[in-house]
Amino acid sequence: MSSSHNPHPQDDPEGDEPDMLDADEALEEVEQGDDDDVAMDSDDDDQQEEIALENDSIAYFDAHKDSVFCIAQHPKYPSLIATGGSEGDDDDAPGKGYIFDASAAESRPVLPPSFSSDPSARAEGTQLQPLFSIDGHTDSINTLAFTLPNGDFLVSGGLDGRLRAYAVRVAPGAQPQFKFLAESQEVPEINWVAPCPSPQYPNTVALGASDGSVWVYTVDPSDKANPLQIVQSYFLHTGPVTAGTWTPDGNLLATVSEDSSLYVWDVWGLAAGKGLVGDNGQTCVSLTGADQRFEVEGGLYSVAVSPSGGVLACGGAGGAIRVVGMPRLADAGGGAQQPKGGKARSAAEPAAQAGAILAALQVQSDSIETLAFAPAPQTLLAAGSVDGSVAVYDTSRSFALRRNIAGAHDDFSVVKVEWVRSAGSAGGQWLLTSCGMDGVVRRWDLRGATPAQNISGAAAAGLVKEWKGHRGDGEGGGVLGFVQGETGERIVTAGDDGVVLVFEA
Repeated sequence: MSSSHNPHPQDDPEGDEPDMLDADEALEEVEQGDDDDVAMDSDDDDQQEEIALENDSIAYFDAHKDSVFCIAQHPKYPSLIATGGSEGDDDDAPGKGYIFDASAAESRPVLPPSFSSDPSARAEGTQLQPLFSIDGHTDSINTLAFTLPNGDFLVSGGLDGRLRAYAVRVAPGAQPQFKFLAESQEVPEINWVAPCPSPQYPNTVALGASDGSVWVYTVDPSDKANPLQIVQSYFLHTGPVTAGTWTPDGNLLATVSEDSSLYVWDVWGLAAGKGLVGDNGQTCVSLTGADQRFEVEGGLYSVAVSPSGGVLACGGAGGAIRVVGMPRLADAGGGAQQPKGGKARSAAEPAAQAGAILAALQVQSDSIETLAFAPAPQTLLAAGSVDGSVAVYDTSRSFALRRNIAGAHDDFSVVKVEWVRSAGSAGGQWLLTSCGMDGVVRRWDLRGATPAQNISGAAAAGLVKEWKGHRGDGEGGGVLGFVQGETGERIVTAGDDGVVLVFEA
């Protein structure tokens, strides 16, 4: 935030300034201490070595020669996993990825002996074999996505700026088939790829690039001459585009950048047809650092949209989060597709003009690397920070802090938070999974609206379980991502140590 911005402003009588979250608004704050129920770091070297060698996985995939930067899961066949990284640790090593079937893992706990730092000796669980190798990138693969709604294609993006598409054919009882289809190279480096969830625009993906551009492609194999088609390209960001997400209905695309800008793009022209697009003719929300109320000095690095599509949250440097109202296309004339089973607007979400700043939050002390809204009907927003904490806000209480788990991943960066989407699992949609550079995956139960008195550490934080097996930061490792399907019954991780592990919840 800029030096001229008061981190705790008073309510603006004119309604121009967003409310900042005061400490007394928090329902619960939990710090992980020495008395935690689950063993954390210890000053005792022998104990630390014993912890570092724990392995809770039931299966592993170790074909990668260096860090596994990204991981993706097929939307219809969740055991089909794609991973990406590089062919080796050289600066000019080509990109490399794999597809494997995680269902080969035995559905039972496997308790292998402690393993050494040699990846080949890590586990005695099921060793998974590759079904297909993802080649053709001259630099690391750092983002992967299966297209929606049916996973007909796998798209890979690399630090070489290449976007490559592969046809995926899966039939029950048959070996999956994969075939390279096409590639495009319009940018220096691709930072992320996000699949469009709308069934009206199938097999469409968006990407954000290091040069500040945003691109939307549709994969169409029926066009033999141009199967990877450019739908839109945007150039308003002036810094690297660090994160992007579609609204749940797939009608709008939100992106953020290191230049502290947020744009919500009218990809399909639906907002323009309802008079909701700004003067640039491309966006229905445009916020930049020129607006002191929105500015996040140091840039924005994460973005998420609520299940109903009415609210957006973006996070950035210094622990800053901005909550912004989104355009409601149906409210502006009807006819726009709504999320499956959703209402026009959740009663827990404030009605606001598109682009209105609803809240400015700053509880955590370092960059917000990951944000996730809980699935409806829950009204929670989780934020993971470089300072190792996970904060959870309640959207139904003006984004008041519900719980701050300081030290959720010790002092190591939280890389990803994601809610379990299915209500059928134990704890249902109150369960939050997180991973970090400490090499650990943890699951939290966020039920309970009042603080637990006289309880400290992991028990009060709601820790359900943790899974170890990767080397942590300082040991050449960490968890760079995970997938967990709808129910969260199995978690598959991408390790900075070059290993993919399968955990059973």
